[in-house]
Amino acid sequence: MSLYRNAVWFLNGIHQYTRKGYEAASKHFESQDLDVSVVGRSFMITGANSGIGKATAMAIAKKGGTIHMVCRNKDKAEEARAEIVRESGNTEVYVHIVDMSETRKVWEFAEAFKKQYRSLNVLINNAGCMIHKREVNAEGLEKNFATNTMGVYMLTQTLIPLIQKSRDPRVITVSSGGMLVQKLRDDDLQSEKGRFDGVMIYAQNKRQQVVLTQQWAKANPVIHFSVMHPGWVDTPAVSTSMPEFHRMMGDRLRSVGQGADTVVWLALSRTASRTRSGQFFQDRKPVPAHLPLAWTHSSNEEIQRFMDHMETLAKDVQQQPPDIQLNGPPDLCTPHIV
Repeated sequence: MSLYRNAVWFLNGIHQYTRKGYEAASKHFESQDLDVSVVGRSFMITGANSGIGKATAMAIAKKGGTIHMVCRNKDKAEEARAEIVRESGNTEVYVHIVDMSETRKVWEFAEAFKKQYRSLNVLINNAGCMIHKREVNAEGLEKNFATNTMGVYMLTQTLIPLIQKSRDPRVITVSSGGMLVQKLRDDDLQSEKGRFDGVMIYAQNKRQQVVLTQQWAKANPVIHFSVMHPGWVDTPAVSTSMPEFHRMMGDRLRSVGQGADTVVWLALSRTASRTRSGQFFQDRKPVPAHLPLAWTHSSNEEIQRFMDHMETLAKDVQQQPPDIQLNGPPDLCTPHIV
């Protein structure tokens, strides 16, 4: 079954996830969807200093939105901010330094943000990492899971009360088509069983993000939730995390602007807000979250166990002492490529 999933996924990818796939899909885009001004609306974007996150921040800043860049590296964040301000002419761009693998600090940041700001219209969960050797953070969480899943859960769950009070509230998570080869493993969230494969763990984390989005949509009808696949995109993190894939695909990889297009569309367009909440998107269209005949669906019981486990982990983190010092992961961001 694993071989079948991988084969079907790769064949789909060659036709749909590449630059040519984007060019074919974009022929059906409605240009007026992004003919909007979002002056006065606020957008939080994690991993906003490079790749898809930076392209998203730039596009929204040009439309007048207030940007909150959540980044790990202060120097790179300030450099990216200066470029965004210079090119967009929008000075309402703010930097927040947070390492998404530091679970308690993510929660502390979100709690502080709620107290400082009266609204947040759109949260874009973009930051991610792919670590190929098992490491844990100070809370004992495996770092891929801590960054890609637990950080997203902690940030979103904590900010939901603020987001739902805002006008036209939205939460967008940048997932990956790689999740299509994975079934939710509610009994091994920390990747402790079997061989440690960073690529497959990343894909599992991205499946977890899809499940979280679906469950949040059911529990919070006021907010429009969506999760998306940007395609195979040529970012610095791709060349670092998966150099062989990067070399093999070469010019077939999408530009960061093409990868960010659906994120921007989901964040800005009125058309996107009228779609059903909780769906998985690719090139501005909702698409199935499972490959045909791949047996990756989960039962209600499995999903509930996963959500219960996430809630328990979150409570454990919140109860830990606040002065724990965590070691940051390698400088990898947004490898949204599989």
